Amino acid sequence: MTEPKKDVIRETDAEAVRLAKTLIRAARFGALAVIEPATGAPLASRVGVATDIDGTPLILISMLSAHTGALLADPRCSLLLGEPGQGDPLAHPRISLSCRALRLERGTADQIRAERRYLNRNPKAKLYAGLGDFSFFRLEPGRASLNGGFGKAYLLDRDDFITGGGIVEELAGSEQAALEHMNTDHSDALALYARHFGRAEGDGWTATGFDADGMDLAASDATCRIFFPQPLQAARELRSVLVEMAKTARAAEQER
Repeated sequence: MTEPKKDVIRETDAEAVRLAKTLIRAARFGALAVIEPATGAPLASRVGVATDIDGTPLILISMLSAHTGALLADPRCSLLLGEPGQGDPLAHPRISLSCRALRLERGTADQIRAERRYLNRNPKAKLYAGLGDFSFFRLEPGRASLNGGFGKAYLLDRDDFITGGGIVEELAGSEQAALEHMNTDHSDALALYARHFGRAEGDGWTATGFDADGMDLAASDATCRIFFPQPLQAARELRSVLVEMAKTARAAEQER
């Protein structure tokens, strides 16, 4: 008598969802797998990434690249995110997203927002973002496979890690002004967020994005994902949440 096959997929819980969102939001690059038109074979390459306000991955790629032609011929693709650290690379968490690529037409509201958020995250891309052969794509995810380390496998639906509702458009209208304000006038608070909430070291942290769940910080090649105590319900809540988080972090540092 054979034993029943053990299901290695764990039930998706809040910890898995937060890890998935962290991997997606914190990624600076990923491995993009497409279907090669001429052969039908898989083709993988490295791409720089950012996220839209709702959490959808964004890429900026040249029309001269093989993977761009493949996406235009067949938008089905997969994006692997998760940066290995020291030791066994398979011991570090990663997430694989099954997506459909959508090219954003230059000058549309979606393209302008994608360009703004991508360049906030990847400022060196300003050197080529405006060239005629480069285009922004949204990689619309359908589902995801999360590996949190040995024995920690999960299957996630789109709604587990993509934000919906009016908050997305609300934040789109006010996000850039908030970023510029924090980076210009409150660099001390950003450093507090990174140290206290992100357990991150170093200085020079800047805010690169706000969304309903939290904020993204960067310092040189390092990134730091910070979650709010509770998701925002309206864009106007952002200021008060940031103020309270700074107070919490300062109080904790004074107690040390």
